[in-house]
Formats: sequence, structure tokens, C-alpha cells
Amino acid sequence: MATTNAGIRRLLADSGEARTWVSPRTDLVTALLGVWFGVGLMIDAWAHTQLSAELETFFTPWHAVFYSGFAAVSAWLIWQVLRNTRTGRQGVAAVPMGYLAGLVAVPAFAAFGFADMMWHTVLGIETSLDILFSPSHLGLIVTMLLIITTPLRSAWKAPDVGDRPSLGRLLPALIGLAFATTLVSLFLSYGDAMQWDGESVVAAFSNEEMPGHLAASMVMTNVIMLAPVLLLVRRWELPFGSMTVMYGIAVLMPGAQTAFGNVPILLSFVAAGLAGDVLIRLLRPSARRRGAYWAFAGLSAFVTWSLYMGVASAVAGRLPTVPELWTGSPIVAGLVGLALGALFLPNAAGDDPAGHNAAGESPAASRPGVARG
Repeated sequence: MATTNAGIRRLLADSGEARTWVSPRTDLVTALLGVWFGVGLMIDAWAHTQLSAELETFFTPWHAVFYSGFAAVSAWLIWQVLRNTRTGRQGVAAVPMGYLAGLVAVPAFAAFGFADMMWHTVLGIETSLDILFSPSHLGLIVTMLLIITTPLRSAWKAPDVGDRPSLGRLLPALIGLAFATTLVSLFLSYGDAMQWDGESVVAAFSNEEMPGHLAASMVMTNVIMLAPVLLLVRRWELPFGSMTVMYGIAVLMPGAQTAFGNVPILLSFVAAGLAGDVLIRLLRPSARRRGAYWAFAGLSAFVTWSLYMGVASAVAGRLPTVPELWTGSPIVAGLVGLALGALFLPNAAGDDPAGHNAAGESPAASRPGVARG
């Protein structure tokens, strides 16, 4: 036992080398294994919404897909570390850049998975809103989020990515962040406007059923969908197609939960992603172009929810009967988007809120004839 403990201590002792980045291909494999993991969760979400009356045990085919995805991506993360230990690296030095949080989340996820199994064995299977508040499920979702966003953290400061990456190079990061968005939408699905169909949207804004519920869901979904995009736009000049990829993946979770019974609404978000890519091309928002960044944030949200209302009305064959609701809701979305833009980027990159110049002097102190203390 003493020998084993000494060996573990030697393995964990940091050998001090600078940590390295993995190759783009490695990040892509990580992202694709994360897809397996994420799709497994979508299948499980579908089962809980469509087959809830038949779920009587933790051991289901849907859990098998989900946990096998976890096993695959976890083994891949661990292998990246083991490969580095073969070169003499130890401890944190053996963990590739961007991979540490995902690696730490692996045993935590396994622990929450065991807790979830015990929870179901003792208390039964959740079949309604309570599934989204189960402590074991919340632990699973947080640790899963850390695992599947590994490619994003890897690419964030990778030396070969730069400020204007190609779509192919950025694709693993886009996939990881988009699947993270689906996790958030799943656990806030009681306020997910993507789960509504066209008839229900028009009925709600005709004061026939819960207009407040739909209005609140639109605001919540707007934030969930737009915030990840604004994060990326602040970091990179996104290549055309990035937002389409993210929105195309993000609609899969609400689609699975509704058995894809509202495809036109889901496609409106894919179209909104394409429109967002066009806006990025036209406005060129970035951390150094605050005005363009704010304009993109507001306009992309406005376009998204204008398309939403237009598609819903086309599906229902009529406009909602309360014009203030269907005309004002995209404007509210745009204002929320603008507020998000201001929160994400209150000052353009390089701006000093105190008004100092690059030398650290105030504008007054740098003008001729002004005394300097």
C-alpha cells in the first residue's frame, strides 16, 4: 500500500513543464464524442417526456446511450493525459490546455451518476417538472457542461486559432458550446419558447391561453440562445456559418422533448442563425467595435423573434388577435439583446473606463500646458 501511495504521489506531482495544446483533430474527436454524450441525453429527455408512464427503472436503453457516451468521452480525455505522461510529464503539466476542467469533472460526473441511480432506486423515477430540480440531475448537468465545453476552452487561446479562425478550425468549439446551450435549455425547459407550436403561439397572443407564459418564455429563450453567441463574437471574428451551426444544434433538445412535433418553429431558429451570420458579415461586430457589437446583439434578437412570430402565424393561418403582443414581442427581444450586448461589452477593447491613454495618463494630463504632479 505504501508503495502504491508513493507511486500515486509521484504521478500527481507537477513536473513543471509548460502545458501544451492538442491538435485540431484531437479537439474535433473530443467534440464528436461530446455529440454522442449530448445526443444520449436528448434521447433520455425524449423518453422522459414521451414514455414517462413506462419508466420504472434506472436501467433503460436511453441511459445506456447516455452513459456510454460519457464513458467514451471520458476515456478520450484521460488518454490525452496518459499520452503526455509517457513523455515524462507529471501532474498538471501532463494535462493539455483547456482539458483540466473537463478532466476534473469526469469523476464528479461519475459520482453524481451513482447518486442518481441511488436516488431513483429509493425515491423512484421523476416524470414531471421535478426532474429538472433533482439534486443529482443538477450535479450531472453541471459536470457534463464542463466536459463537453472542453473544445471551447482548448481553442480559446490556442496559438493556431487567432482572431479570425476558419469555420473548420472553430467547429469543435462551436459544437461544444452549442451542446452546452442545449443543456441549459433542457433544465429551463419550463420556459422554453422553442417547445411551442405555431397554433399555441397564436392562441397565446390572442389571449386564449397564457400569454404571459409565452412572453416570459420568449425572453428566457432569447437570453439562452443569444448569450453564447455574444461570448464568441467578443472573442473572435466569427466565420460565416458559425451562428447557423450553433442554432441548428440548439434546436435539437426542444425538438427531442416535443418529438419534433413543431418543426416549423424549430426551423425558424435555424433561419435566424443564418440571418445572424449575415448580420455578422455586414456589421463586423467585435470587442473593438462596441457600436457594431451592440447593434448585432439587438438586431439579431429582433430578427430571431420576428421570424418566430411570422412562422407561427403562417402555420396557424392567422395572425394573433392582440396586435400589441405580436408586434411588440420582437421589439422587447431586441431590447433584451441590446441590454445583453451592453453587459457583455460595456467598453470596447482597449478603452479605459477612467479615460487614460495607452501611457496611463489622463487626457487632461497629456495636453500641452497642463501641469503634471
